[in-house]
Amino acid sequence: MTTRADFHTETAQAFLAKARSSLADGDLLQAAEKGWGAAAHSVKAAAEERGWRHSSHRDLFDAVRRLANEADDATLRTQFLVANGLHNNFYDGELPPQLIADGLDEVNEFVRRLNLLSN
Repeated sequence: MTTRADFHTETAQAFLAKARSSLADGDLLQAAEKGWGAAAHSVKAAAEERGWRHSSHRDLFDAVRRLANEADDATLRTQFLVANGLHNNFYDGELPPQLIADGLDEVNEFVRRLNLLSN
């Protein structure tokens, strides 16, 4: 049986793959948004496992703060801010491909680190 946390973890991985594919295809808006989606779903997975709220942006930022404190790892907060910058780019479309690629690298690391906190 798949749990809600499993659903969010699997969705994050799928979004990371779609982000890279979109970037390769030159679809920068979708690449950026899928990067954000991967980060958000990773937070949702960790929050779900801990019984924390995760239904709004505010909840996600609060969960990241709590996870960073739990892991004593401030980098998690910074990486989530990078993911949020990708999300903002979906609306503004101002980031060049290299910055989106760099942001996706950070999101990939963020997702990896959150997976370690869940296992």
